[in-house]
Amino acid sequence: MLRILDAAQCGVTYEHIEVGEKVYLHGNSSGIPAEAWDILRKNPVFLKGPITTPQGSGYKSLNVTIRKTLGLFANVRPCRSYHPFVKTMHPEMDVVVVRENEEDLYAGIEHRQTTDVFQCLKVLSLPGTEKIIRYAFEYAHINGRKKLTCLVKDNIMKVTDGMFADMFRRVGKEYPGHPAGGPDHRHRYGAGGHPAGSLRCDRHAQPLRRHH
Repeated sequence: MLRILDAAQCGVTYEHIEVGEKVYLHGNSSGIPAEAWDILRKNPVFLKGPITTPQGSGYKSLNVTIRKTLGLFANVRPCRSYHPFVKTMHPEMDVVVVRENEEDLYAGIEHRQTTDVFQCLKVLSLPGTEKIIRYAFEYAHINGRKKLTCLVKDNIMKVTDGMFADMFRRVGKEYPGHPAGGPDHRHRYGAGGHPAGSLRCDRHAQPLRRHH
């Protein structure tokens, strides 16, 4: 990445920090030295290579630590086809995946209930859920995206994913012109047999128009 930026003569300067496995193995259980936080906070961009968290107990995931410390709650991943320059089975692909980075299983709360049973808690909050959903709607609005899809499993996780789905519909009302996505839409299907406006079946498509 740095070689590409240098070759493009972008005029970018870098400050390098050492994080990850080497720092862990020097006795720092967080995987990042204290002075590195100051560098991260003063720079608007953090180019990060793969970070290895040593196996075993006593080591916290540095990726999750950085996300929670700096408030990096949204993981935004554009997926776009470069057809015909790159051969692909999906030449028209142009989607952006927005994923919540701090809550859900990233809470990292685990228990051993019995000798044979282990438990990992799925933790969602109303403020965190609303924040990521509003981010997705605003991203779509600012970037001219016409449809927003919410993926949930609320037919099984009725409380947690059910709350997420309800929040998606609630925030979506501020962007008029989309289907309500409530129970009345659970048996409607669009082209190709995919559910249209059906959160129950893991997807919910909403055309976007910002309400002013």
